[in-house]
Amino acid sequence: MRKLVIVINGSAGVGKDTICETVGRHYRVMNVSSIDPIKRIASENGWNGSKDEKSRRFLADLKQLFVDFNDLPQRYLMERYRDFLGGDREILFVHIREPQEIAKFKSSVGEGCVTLLVRGRESARKAWNNAADDAVENYKYDYYYVNCRSLKNMESDFMRFFNTEILNGKVDC
Repeated sequence: MRKLVIVINGSAGVGKDTICETVGRHYRVMNVSSIDPIKRIASENGWNGSKDEKSRRFLADLKQLFVDFNDLPQRYLMERYRDFLGGDREILFVHIREPQEIAKFKSSVGEGCVTLLVRGRESARKAWNNAADDAVENYKYDYYYVNCRSLKNMESDFMRFFNTEILNGKVDC
């Protein structure tokens, strides 16, 4: 298998990390997020790691400040992408929330990158009152997956979707 980059997105709690872990049981996976350097800065300055509405807005706003100031999230992701290309991992999952940041990263990577939106049950929270979380549906993704199976059945369902839809439609890096 050749290398594949997947920008993964979805509302909080829909199972993005579970999906990445699932794929990681079948392929060599690297998993990064555009918010990683922002979380590190926030932690060094008093953020306690919580994911409540106030914290999510703080992180989204702080990320946007760094995007506007020096494009830190994009630079971080491109460094991780270069690490991925130089290593033995087969799939790079990149978590990005904002549609304009998804487009920027996908454009930088080129044809070897696809996008995936994970949707959950309808009971999932719809609004977090921040621009990042509230805009996840505002992008035309290459693939959509509805994660509505039990945890027990999700792995086989997603891997069937992954192998037949995403891998068959991918363009190599």
